[in-house]
Amino acid sequence: MTIHWVGTGLSSIPGLRRLLGGKTPVTVWNRTVEKAESAVGELTDDIREFSPERLAAEVRPGDVVVSMLPADRHPALARMCIERRAHFVSSSYISPEMAGLEQAAMDAGVALVNEVGLDPGIDHLMAHELVADYRQIARPGDEVSFTSYCGGIPARPNPFRYKFSWSPLGVLRALRSPSRSLRDGAERIVQRPWHAIEPYDAPLPRPERFEVYPNRDSVEFIGQYGFAPDWKIRDFVRGTIRLQGWADAWAGVFAEIETLDGPAGEARLREMSEQFWAENAYAEGEPDRVVLFVRLTARRDGQAVFDREWALDARGNADGSAMAQLVSIPVALAVETVLAGGFAPGVHAAPDDAALVSAWLAEVGGIADHMEKLDHLQG
Repeated sequence: MTIHWVGTGLSSIPGLRRLLGGKTPVTVWNRTVEKAESAVGELTDDIREFSPERLAAEVRPGDVVVSMLPADRHPALARMCIERRAHFVSSSYISPEMAGLEQAAMDAGVALVNEVGLDPGIDHLMAHELVADYRQIARPGDEVSFTSYCGGIPARPNPFRYKFSWSPLGVLRALRSPSRSLRDGAERIVQRPWHAIEPYDAPLPRPERFEVYPNRDSVEFIGQYGFAPDWKIRDFVRGTIRLQGWADAWAGVFAEIETLDGPAGEARLREMSEQFWAENAYAEGEPDRVVLFVRLTARRDGQAVFDREWALDARGNADGSAMAQLVSIPVALAVETVLAGGFAPGVHAAPDDAALVSAWLAEVGGIADHMEKLDHLQG
């Protein structure tokens, strides 16, 4: 068996280094061989120029292909894996096209594992752990609320209240996307993130206030997280977290984005992206910061019966940026789990198996500067 790791961008290296130190052979694929050599060349000489055709020619049954490429490249690689009877791993959300490969993957006897990075990924693990915890006391009719907020932020705040590890274009495009969540028992559709910014008081050793907003479609994760049909869901929000003052610092950006449309709008987004990259990129060696808070509460007859929250705070260090470690180390854990037969054939997100969740969270705790599960009812 061979691990084929495709892509050695900024979020890839810590997990790749972990796998290169293991017993399973790893072939590293990258569009630019020199960049991959500068990142991991001291650990391996099996580095090859990537093309889908070259990769397909080398993949064998039982291999694992890891894609750290943009998400729109994943389905094609996953289909190739099915044809070669190899497994597939990525950190990206399961797209409808990826989900549609379920039966083909089962027929081929391979696992297509996705959503095993930071967000999505670690947040899923924390959610599964909290839901399993709550199920021990849950009763039909309980009123349940769930929130999950994650974000990469500068460890040293700047006037823009944000810094970029890679092209800002993805962040700018996301600001044009609507979100769907549940608030006060009703569906809430928000066309722009800045229409729903609110404060969040984080339960860190030194309390800190952030700004949060919902993103994407939160509601589709209710089933994935195992919420029972007889629970009354009051709130269910998966969102993004930013430094306090971000909304004010970005007010002009929001106002301009509202006016953009069509090809001209996309061209302007690219101009803005280039400007923001020039003005607000991380400097060489500058530490970043990642924060993640996942909370589940339940009320019964008006009284709180469950209120627990995972809190994570991590900063970049000599092992890499916090973002890179928290994205790629879970990817490496997923690869190791696939090799050990821990995923059945089919399409998967981050595991909900209690033993795997516990083991993976223990690994994450070793990366974070602070990680704690709080019981707010115990004071």
